[in-house]
Amino acid sequence: MSEYQYYEFQAVDKPLNEKDMQTLEDLSSRARITPTSFVNVYNWGDFPGNPLKLVTKYFDAFLYVANWGTHWFMLRVPHQLVDVDLIRRYCPGESARIHEKGDHIVFEFTSQTEDYDWEEGEGWLSSLISLRADIISGDYRSLYLAWLYCAEMHEIGEQELEPPVPPNLADLNAPLNSFVDFMRIDTDLIAVAAERSVSEDRQPDPEALKTWIRNLPESEKNEILFRFIEAPSPHIGIELTQRFQQTVATKDNSKMEEQLRSVKDLLSKAEKFAQERKQRAAEQKARERARKKREKALARKQYLESLGGREDSIWNEVGELINTKQPAKYDEAVKLLVDLRDLNKTAGKENIFNAKLQTICEKHRRKSNFLNRLKKGGAGRLINPP
Repeated sequence: MSEYQYYEFQAVDKPLNEKDMQTLEDLSSRARITPTSFVNVYNWGDFPGNPLKLVTKYFDAFLYVANWGTHWFMLRVPHQLVDVDLIRRYCPGESARIHEKGDHIVFEFTSQTEDYDWEEGEGWLSSLISLRADIISGDYRSLYLAWLYCAEMHEIGEQELEPPVPPNLADLNAPLNSFVDFMRIDTDLIAVAAERSVSEDRQPDPEALKTWIRNLPESEKNEILFRFIEAPSPHIGIELTQRFQQTVATKDNSKMEEQLRSVKDLLSKAEKFAQERKQRAAEQKARERARKKREKALARKQYLESLGGREDSIWNEVGELINTKQPAKYDEAVKLLVDLRDLNKTAGKENIFNAKLQTICEKHRRKSNFLNRLKKGGAGRLINPP
């Protein structure tokens, strides 16, 4: 199997300038480079650059896939837009860590498995990139999922408590589901963790937000407008929303802390949940098999009832099919004999059927092909022709 390594970087907040692009071209002449992206595939050798350094300096996202089971993903966000003390709690292990780089925080997520199939990296980053905007807006579900993966990989002590469970963990959107797939996170563990997650509308109350804006000092409003014009930032709206949300009453954090579960508790509950899920699935499968069996039996009964009164013509048709000496026609004849067998059995006329079948077998005893098909066919369990 040939080697495959896929590298993709993406700039979101600020595009690359000509100097940046030239630096990257010097680093890898075969890469596809645009003002917002850098993509390269290696089938031999290794990428000479340091992805963490490149993300720190140029990009907001990075994704790597290798055909030996490695998944690697990084996101860079502005330092002032995240709760640094809280996000440290979400990223405590080898598989989920943070790097504080000047004005930015870089999240690094890795997943490695020995049970892998060939896959390519194209398309993964586009399905994950919106998680960056979610983190910036205060949605830390992806970070909690990364913490769960660290727990699953036993990178955290069993007695360690989970970080605060984000709202809406039971309602994952498409990017979060992609993150679960990319990181290979146990969905049973997620289901157990989500039991403590509340449903919450994260959109601010428009009227309350309007009132808050009206009450801002005039000088502060002017400063905000100046920033929009003089030094526009894609995150000014987020900054203002965060300030507004800090004025809104929140849940009792101490009560939330009391409800936190240990790693051991989560893992043991997930194991039990998986067993119960498999049992439910097996029971459902058994019920489905039983339903299909009943439906098949009913359909068979109705079909046999439709043959009532036509036995003589069916026997004649069987003889005609056998006389063709064609293998395909032999199969049709065996099928009709099975129908006649079941029809006579239902009517309590098995002796009549067996006698007629014996006569057919005697008449066509030289047609070994037909007799073999009869023995191997559906009639073989009740018919034992010579």
